[in-house]
Amino acid sequence: MSERKITGRHVFIGFAAAFSIIIGVNLVLAYSAVKTFPGIEVRNGYIASQTFNDRKAAQEALGWTVRADQGDGMLVLRITDEAGAPVEARELEVSVGRATTVAQDVAPDLDFNGSAYVAPLELAGGNWVVHLDAIAPDGTSFQQRFNLHVKR
Repeated sequence: MSERKITGRHVFIGFAAAFSIIIGVNLVLAYSAVKTFPGIEVRNGYIASQTFNDRKAAQEALGWTVRADQGDGMLVLRITDEAGAPVEARELEVSVGRATTVAQDVAPDLDFNGSAYVAPLELAGGNWVVHLDAIAPDGTSFQQRFNLHVKR
């Protein structure tokens, strides 16, 4: 039985193979991260920050609480005031999607039924992000982003 010696060539091939795997995995992950990036939140963060405190105070003064539920093929979005009474916004835009991609984003057509906003919407199980943009009856802008967990 003969012994095989480890030569410089063997060591080089081992290092080259290991680093090739590492670099390959990093390239795949970087491509995946860029491909699924949903975009920017605001065009200019500095300008948006200049009025943030005023917008936050006005929104908090409304005293609204928002809750969303999904089941039986329906999305139910409840907006209530401090007393727990339902609120009907002057304008309402809602989008529902995954946190990591825009491929499954939907903008349901919500109707106010007197106690909540409802829309037919079937969501797969998992975590979803709800973006809500509303205008209160007094003209105050209300924006909220929250998670909705759907069990399947």
